[in-house]
Amino acid sequence: MPENGMPGPVCDLSSVREAVCIHTHKIFDSCRDKDCVEDLRFYPTASAQEVLSACQMVRGGTAELLYVYTDVEPVTFNRGFYSIDMRFFYRVTLQVGTGTPRCTEAEGLCVFDKRVILFGSEGSAKIFSSDTVLDDLDIPGCRRSNLPTAVVEAVDPIVLDARAEDRCKPCRCDCGLTEIPAFIAQSFDQPLLFDDNGGRRYYVTLGQFSLVRLERDTQLLIPVYDYCIPQTECSGGDQEDPCGLFRSVAFPVNEFFPPNTVEMPKDYASTRSYCACH
Repeated sequence: MPENGMPGPVCDLSSVREAVCIHTHKIFDSCRDKDCVEDLRFYPTASAQEVLSACQMVRGGTAELLYVYTDVEPVTFNRGFYSIDMRFFYRVTLQVGTGTPRCTEAEGLCVFDKRVILFGSEGSAKIFSSDTVLDDLDIPGCRRSNLPTAVVEAVDPIVLDARAEDRCKPCRCDCGLTEIPAFIAQSFDQPLLFDDNGGRRYYVTLGQFSLVRLERDTQLLIPVYDYCIPQTECSGGDQEDPCGLFRSVAFPVNEFFPPNTVEMPKDYASTRSYCACH
């Protein structure tokens, strides 16, 4: 048996057993973005609108990425390139000051549209497969298009700012939303309000990190060392021994001895926590 049986860096190619052809998703092009999305319209729920009607101050809170809709279209006169249109749907929770010592939370929807152009190569073959469809007839003649597949990876955004704008000011070009997918609306406990009825509008600034890539089904010839056999044992944890779990937690020394200086956050996790609490 070859000595190299685990994934990782390869120093000795002599242990390669064979070359095999695999079917996989090949990445033809990719990009990453760090978007500071300013002044996204905040669409509150019915209960959030009641809270905002008594608002004296609004500030940043937290945001959760619910879904990213993607659409891929060929770029005219630029063979092999495709435009990827994305629409990000966010559930945003703002901290609202209503004159009481403690802020009240107001939940609503924000939407961000983004477009990138990537190389996805060309393909004119018609793809048929005999995939089994559960609870339905098996359709071996099912055909798929030969467009590349767009894959979007993103983390929950950071709420950088939130503000209110009176409608007495000159109206900006803001057509607003007319409809959203049903499953997005169902992510909220109450109906969303898309009409401000001539009152204030609320805007949020988000910081979004994302990766976008174009993939195609393809066949690749790769070297093989051996079957990938798991080397670690499965462990479900001892749910009946809470003290054992507690003993594995490191003592929080920093909680008892405050630091002499406070550093500004520099990474994603600490920045997101910092913006949510301040």
